[in-house]
Amino acid sequence: MIDDTIAAIATPLGEGGLAVVRLSGGQAFAIADKCFQPAGRSSLKPSVAPTHTVQFGRIVREGQLIDEVLLTVLRAPRTFTREDTVEISCHGGLLPAKLVLDALLAGGARLAEPGEFSRRAFLNGRIDLAQAEAVADLIHARTELALAAANEQLAGKLSQRINRLRDDLMLTMTHVEAHLDFPEEDIAPNTKDQLLKRLDNGVQFMDELLRTANEGQILRRGIRAAIIGRPNAGKSSLLNQLLGHDRAIVSPIAGTTRDTIEETANIRGLPVIFIDTAGLREAQDEIEVEGIRRSRESLVKAEFILQVLDASEPWTPADENYFTEFAGKKRILVRNKTDLPTRLELSATTVKVVDVCCLSGRGIEALKDAIKELAWSGEIKAEMLQVAISSRHQDALNRARAATRQAAEALRGGLTLELIAFDLRIAANAVGEIVGKTTTEDLLDSIFSTFCIGK
Repeated sequence: MIDDTIAAIATPLGEGGLAVVRLSGGQAFAIADKCFQPAGRSSLKPSVAPTHTVQFGRIVREGQLIDEVLLTVLRAPRTFTREDTVEISCHGGLLPAKLVLDALLAGGARLAEPGEFSRRAFLNGRIDLAQAEAVADLIHARTELALAAANEQLAGKLSQRINRLRDDLMLTMTHVEAHLDFPEEDIAPNTKDQLLKRLDNGVQFMDELLRTANEGQILRRGIRAAIIGRPNAGKSSLLNQLLGHDRAIVSPIAGTTRDTIEETANIRGLPVIFIDTAGLREAQDEIEVEGIRRSRESLVKAEFILQVLDASEPWTPADENYFTEFAGKKRILVRNKTDLPTRLELSATTVKVVDVCCLSGRGIEALKDAIKELAWSGEIKAEMLQVAISSRHQDALNRARAATRQAAEALRGGLTLELIAFDLRIAANAVGEIVGKTTTEDLLDSIFSTFCIGK
């Protein structure tokens, strides 16, 4: 299938000023020639146009005009896929882009699968696997920090470190296997010390990368924060304040929220998924029963909790139930309605307490600071963003670390070199998975199937 010429709409479907249809492969220019008519004296057919030029003309199919377009000619290897590529900018809207795509497919192109352009870029050596994943992270970034982390990975900052680690493991394995060829010669003590030092340094380096896993996953998928509390404590009002717009219905009637509401907000650069839950009281009807069930499911998945309290009322048994039932979760106590006379005292608790007034917005910025500190301890440094690993990278590094430690212990214990070489090969292959130097079709299918069509 790598020899096919593929096409897809590369911009989101829907109405807009422009849409882009992408065509890549060995027959890209021949297919484009069939449906592109140059307009004006200087415009050329794609097959004869110089690389990295834009041609003005019309897309036609069976003599019928589809749209006036700008067609960009990109000749291999100076393209994203390292294949001949054509990008057609047509008018936005579902129908123009679809008809342009249909014309290319009628001309001999095949509809691209999800992520197939990026997959070809990887297979053709344009980018490695970690950089390919960064393309998806770039598209899905919801904050500037997430965008910066994706750009660092796309630039190859993580790949450089991973490749150095793999090279060190391969070098150590080469030394061990060289001694396997001459079994009568033992490894000299000073050589053995050097090999052990290299392995110990590798484990230490993997530990440093693994410490970024939590932050990396927060930037990529966000962190989930459930908003809980008694009915009418101000949960929906708090959600609206954190989002900066009215998302949840606010009413003095208790039990207004019947279902969970999820929205993502940028909190000091971190994507936080806030979940407004139905008040966990004794349900009044079947709809509220279902809302409470969904709320409890969301609470299980949440990384931390914002427990909203009514500052104008004293601590109640219901507040105590919330406090004890979810004691195992990280939390912030949010004392709302501080514009009213305060009757709620929380001096004895060791849990972080933030006073807010959801009516006026007072205290919301302090709450955002507290949320950031709870989600990401310490300063967010640029070097962290360069190597913030994903869950897939974390799994590969954990396997590599275990095999490297086992190889080091075997070397110290004087075990057979075959076992040491076997462990080192496992470690090197696991590290190679991150950048795609050792991979399988199943792994590639799993990664690129998550991409959108046209990327």
